[in-house]
Amino acid sequence: MTIPITARAAPGAAQILGDLVAIPDLPGRSNAAMAGCVRARLAAASIDCHVLPGPEGDRVNLFASIGPRDVPGVILSGHMDVVPAEGQPWTSDPFCLTQREGRLVGRGASDMKGFLACMIAMAPTLASMGLARPVHLAFSYDEEIGCQGVGHMIARLPELCAPPSACIVGEPSGLAPVLAHKGKQAFAVEITGRAAHSSEPAKGINALYPAARLLAAMESRAAALAEEGARDARFAPAHSTLVAGTIHGGVALNIIPERAVIEGEVRAIPAEDPREIAASLLARAEALETEYPGISVSHRMLGGYPALPFPDDPGLSRLMERLTGRPAAGSVSYGTEAGLFHAAGIPSIICGPGSIDRAHRADEYILPGELDACCAMIRALGETLTG
Repeated sequence: MTIPITARAAPGAAQILGDLVAIPDLPGRSNAAMAGCVRARLAAASIDCHVLPGPEGDRVNLFASIGPRDVPGVILSGHMDVVPAEGQPWTSDPFCLTQREGRLVGRGASDMKGFLACMIAMAPTLASMGLARPVHLAFSYDEEIGCQGVGHMIARLPELCAPPSACIVGEPSGLAPVLAHKGKQAFAVEITGRAAHSSEPAKGINALYPAARLLAAMESRAAALAEEGARDARFAPAHSTLVAGTIHGGVALNIIPERAVIEGEVRAIPAEDPREIAASLLARAEALETEYPGISVSHRMLGGYPALPFPDDPGLSRLMERLTGRPAAGSVSYGTEAGLFHAAGIPSIICGPGSIDRAHRADEYILPGELDACCAMIRALGETLTG
C-alpha cells in the first residue's frame, strides 16, 4: 500500500518521499517530471527555485536559497535520479513507496530521495528561522551515470550566491559524517578490424586479438597499482584500482570479428589522478594501430569525478558531529558529487540518512526514524546559521 503520513516519520517527509519515489527519474533521460515536483513543493513554501538547464536540452539542475544570498552559506545537495529497477526481485512496485515491517520501501528511498524529502520538508522551517546566513538547496541530475549534471550547476554558482562556506552531500551514510572518497574515471575503447568468413581468416582483421592485448595491459597496470602505486591506509583497498568491466565483440563463430569494445574504470586515492591513469591506458590502446596494421582504435572518457580528500581543517567535520551526534566515519568506497564541490573550492562532506548497503538493490528502503534524524540535523544546521 502507499504509505500514509505517520507520527513516526518527520512531518511531511514521508509524504514527500512518496511523491518523489513515484517518479522513475532514470539518468540519461528528461527529468522534467521530477524537477516539476520539487519546484512545486518548494513553491508551496514560497521558496523560489532557479532552473538551470543542462546542455542535453531535456535535463535541469535546481538551486534554491533560503536566507540572504550575498553572504556565505551552506549547500545541502542531492541528486534527483535513481538507478533502474528492471531485472531485480522486488516484492512490491519499486515506484510506489510502500510501508511494511517498519520500512519505507521504494527505489531511491535511501539513494537518495530520502535526503531530498528531508530537504524539502524542512524548507518551511528554515524559512521561518530568520537565517543570517543562507541554506542553499541543490538538486542535480544524472549523478548515477558519472556525476554528469552537477558540474553545470557548480559553474553557475557565482551568479546565484556568495561563495558557499560548506556543502553537505546527503548520500546515505547512516547520518555519520563521511570525510573522503576515491576519485573515478571510466573509459571506453573501440577497436575496428575487418570482417571475413572464418574459413579464410587471412582476409579479415580480427579485432579480438588486439583487444586481448589491451586487456593484458590493463591487468598488468592494475597489478602495478596494487603492488607499487601510492598507498593510503585510510581507504580500502589502500591503493588505486583499475578494472576491465565489459567487453563486447564478434557476432557469430564463423565470422571474423571486426569490432571489439572494452569499458574500464579507475578508482584512485587522492594522491593519484584517475584521469591520468586512464589516459595512459588509452595511449596504450592507440599504439595497437602500429602493432596490428589495418585496425583502427577510437576511445572516449565516460563519467568520472575527482576524489574527496581528507580535509586539512577539521571544522566542518566537527560541526557535523555536533549536528548529528555521530562520529565521523572516515572514508567510503563509493564516490559522490562532493568531490566536484571540493574541486570548486567548497569544503564538502557526505552525510545523509539511510544506508549505501540498501542502494541499487531490490526492496531498497529507509526507516522513518532515519528521516526524523535527518530533519533534526537540518533544523540544527539552521540554528547555527541564525546568529
